[in-house]
Amino acid sequence: MSIRGNYNHTLYACYTGYITQAIVNNFAPLLFLTFQSAFGLSLDKVALLVTLNFGVQLTVDYLSARFVDRIGYRPCIVAAHVLSTLGLIGLALFPAILPSAYAGLMAAVVLYAIGGGLIEVLISPIVEACPTERKEAAMSLLHSFYCWGHVFVVLVSTAFFATAGIGNWRVLACCWAIVPAANALYFTQVPINTLTGESEGMSIGQLARRGIFWLLLLLMVCAGASEQAMSQWASAFAEAGLGVSKMMGDMLGPCMFAITMGLARVIYSRVADRLPLAPAMTICGALCILSYLMAGLSASPVMGLAGCALCGFSVGIMWPGAFSTGVKVLPAGGTALFALMALAGDLGCSAGPTLVGLVSGAAGDELRMGFLAALVFPVLLIIAMQLTRRHEIK
Repeated sequence: MSIRGNYNHTLYACYTGYITQAIVNNFAPLLFLTFQSAFGLSLDKVALLVTLNFGVQLTVDYLSARFVDRIGYRPCIVAAHVLSTLGLIGLALFPAILPSAYAGLMAAVVLYAIGGGLIEVLISPIVEACPTERKEAAMSLLHSFYCWGHVFVVLVSTAFFATAGIGNWRVLACCWAIVPAANALYFTQVPINTLTGESEGMSIGQLARRGIFWLLLLLMVCAGASEQAMSQWASAFAEAGLGVSKMMGDMLGPCMFAITMGLARVIYSRVADRLPLAPAMTICGALCILSYLMAGLSASPVMGLAGCALCGFSVGIMWPGAFSTGVKVLPAGGTALFALMALAGDLGCSAGPTLVGLVSGAAGDELRMGFLAALVFPVLLIIAMQLTRRHEIK
């Protein structure tokens, strides 16, 4: 069967799409100290690059609900990968060719942030629209590729810097750009369906009038916050708790977290037929509570890191599970539902780490207190899941 008629190729392209998103989200942060020294940037300017990336993706999440269905999935997903390619190449070239190196970095971030935002909004509905069975399993497996992409980026980049030197980071940026460039071509060939017919999806106003829609947004906020409250602080937690180097902290913290999260998604893709999503999400919420208690209450650094690993495993199915739940309870939601749920998830991804940082700072830079405060997110997730489940049963 040719590529154009084989939806397995659509799935492969979507898997690679999430690897692309992992590259654009996780490569530049590995270079923040390099940017600071090479271009004479202050720490607040470097931090603004993170804010810019986050803000652009949130804006794209919101706007996608209004224009994606009109333009079509294929042109948008191809454009997303082209923009990601240009952004990664721009990291290497723009600082040298624009009047200001910082302006060059910002321009590159804006380009790949638009691409990453579109990928986040589009990949899940493209997979959901494929004429395949076991949707929840497919969604869980799909999202595992972001985890493997994250681990891949950290390990390959670390190995490259160790062998070729950090001074050759521009070469690596261009090498990473090959992935979205190739996938853009792939997406021009694979078959793509839509969730609903043209203009048949619910509008933002119609969604807003449904009480279950707001529950889904709460579920998504809590999923993103439960994940990132630990993930974003994992490296600092490993360094502070064990007194290890930055490189070792990244291996013991973010890498371990991403690996366990990816394993959870792969495992659920295999057992989804035997373990329904709603009870699985509830169990994972309980495990997440336990993981934050381990990190927040244990005096042992090793036990704290075990809590970090357990947290990665427990949050694995939360994000894809929330999307699958949304499709179940609002099947006519269409692209607008996916876009607004992605927006809510990104808000959670910001709120979780922010809460941990604020509480930790108020407690004398004690990360454990921040982790205990983050317990609110998995608790709310369990409540939202139970309320959503009752609506589904009705």
